[in-house]
Amino acid sequence: MSCFHIFKAKRGRSSPELRNQETSKSNDLPSSSRVVKSTGSIPSPRSIPEMYKEKEHNLRVFSYTELRNATNNFNRLVKIGEGGFGSVYKGSIRPSNGLGDLVMVAIKKLNKNGLQGHKEWLAEVQFLGIVDHPNLVKLIGYCCVDGERGIQRLLVYEYMPNKSLEDHLFGRAVQVLPWVTRLQIILGAAQGLAYLHGGLEVQVIYRDFKSSNVLLDMDFKPKLSDFGLAREGPMGNNTHVSTTPVGTYGYAAPEYVETGHLTTHCDLWSFGVVLYEILTGRRALDRNRPTMEQKLLDWVKRFPADSKKFSLIIDPRIRNQYSPSATRKIAKLADACLNKNPKERPTMDEVVEILKQAIQESEEMNLRLEFLHPMANGCALFVVDELCCPGV
Repeated sequence: MSCFHIFKAKRGRSSPELRNQETSKSNDLPSSSRVVKSTGSIPSPRSIPEMYKEKEHNLRVFSYTELRNATNNFNRLVKIGEGGFGSVYKGSIRPSNGLGDLVMVAIKKLNKNGLQGHKEWLAEVQFLGIVDHPNLVKLIGYCCVDGERGIQRLLVYEYMPNKSLEDHLFGRAVQVLPWVTRLQIILGAAQGLAYLHGGLEVQVIYRDFKSSNVLLDMDFKPKLSDFGLAREGPMGNNTHVSTTPVGTYGYAAPEYVETGHLTTHCDLWSFGVVLYEILTGRRALDRNRPTMEQKLLDWVKRFPADSKKFSLIIDPRIRNQYSPSATRKIAKLADACLNKNPKERPTMDEVVEILKQAIQESEEMNLRLEFLHPMANGCALFVVDELCCPGV
């Protein structure tokens, strides 16, 4: 299909994003023509496009008319999101066999911004076309049309009715997430990242981990979305992938911003930022706060996990819900993820285990509080305050 021509570039050709960069840098796009250093007789892993070729039949190819009808001509009343690469609409489609009830979906319509938009669209199709994990959003199909009316690139995903982690942490019109629910959500996100880092033939660097890309299904189970910036990890003897730094300010690892060297350690930095977001209920960057509090990572440094002042950073909306030891464990995990030395950051598998321990501690504390609750008036509340707000 002509829509996939960009993956058939000759060896050494730069992607659109890198044309003005040094020619010695690795191609920023996943490509079967990428140079791989082989070590002896060990076969090289397949590239993303090669893996995708095996599974492309699982994706449904939609006509533009189908998706236009599914969204009532992309009516703004059904728009549910908007990002740098396009708008997302809620729509309904018929099952692939034409039988049964309509299926609710999310349809992303990319902006008509040339090859850059095409590249992001293509990366999503390729990556989401091969992954299979309960904490990664499911891509149902796509539409690719080059016609008289211009270039049309659309993606059709499963619909996630509870919006994003960002909406629930910072939005005032949605349900406040309890402490244990926050931990369960971030655990699922960590499991999704661990799968990308080590569960496929090739390593995948997500490169855009942030609270707005953690979507929530009907049961508040998380799924990572938006794979337009994802990249294959380094292969052979290479230690990193070189690329033009892109992403969201406040979440990108400093070594990546400074050098363009991309590794899975960069995802760990972004994860550490989101850990502090769920602890504090504050955005990574908030220009509406006092100058000293606008940058989340700078602000939390004033309240170390082992200090008596630590409880002051906890989101006041969950003040009487959390386990003090669990929140300290999460803060220390965040600090480890935010280590300035990338190689000293934990792996996502290690992160998953620590999060499981924090959830267990929090659930055990909740059980103790439920046991204490029937006590005489005022006593149980006093115990809750002592348990949850030491030193305050």
